[in-house]
Amino acid sequence: MDAGGAGTVRPGGRTAAVRAAVLRAAGDILAEQGFGALDLADVAARAGVGKTTVYRRWGNAPRLVADLLVDMAQQSLPRTETGSLLGDLRANARLVQRTLSDPRQGRLFKALIAAAVCDEQAADALHRFYRVRVEEWASCVRQAVERGEVPEGTDSHEVVRAVSAPLYYRLLTSGDPLDEAAADRAAHAVAVAARTGAYVSEPDLP
Repeated sequence: MDAGGAGTVRPGGRTAAVRAAVLRAAGDILAEQGFGALDLADVAARAGVGKTTVYRRWGNAPRLVADLLVDMAQQSLPRTETGSLLGDLRANARLVQRTLSDPRQGRLFKALIAAAVCDEQAADALHRFYRVRVEEWASCVRQAVERGEVPEGTDSHEVVRAVSAPLYYRLLTSGDPLDEAAADRAAHAVAVAARTGAYVSEPDLP
């Protein structure tokens, strides 16, 4: 994924160490204070690197957010394979639930979503982040089609998005408990719907 000109990283080198420190500092500020408080000078001070380095490499807060999302996509845990659609969807839902209910990560995702609302560059980066995550987990639905668990033509991306949607709803709007039971209900509901053909793509009408 393209970070929007954030620079080349040499694994294990000084460039990688600076990037890691800056992204960690940016994530902390986002989680603690929100996107509106993300100032590059403050990020540099917290990361212990020169302000000039941060401004030269990232330029502005939206580009820094974009690079943070690239890093988060790269660091995300690989999908779980359980051998059944319900098992895979439950694993996905529980991973989302654990992430969003984590004190730091939940606030961070709220800030990232707020940034996407306010800035087009941040929005593009957030969309790319979720495309990567959805595509990785979509393979579990395609495998379910091959096993005959769900009908041919099932839209794998829609299935994965439907699992996490109620969890994000709880995070952002309802304030209902974001617990493992909620994750399991979401996975079960989507698995049942997928088996009935609810996510089969409709053919294009003439």
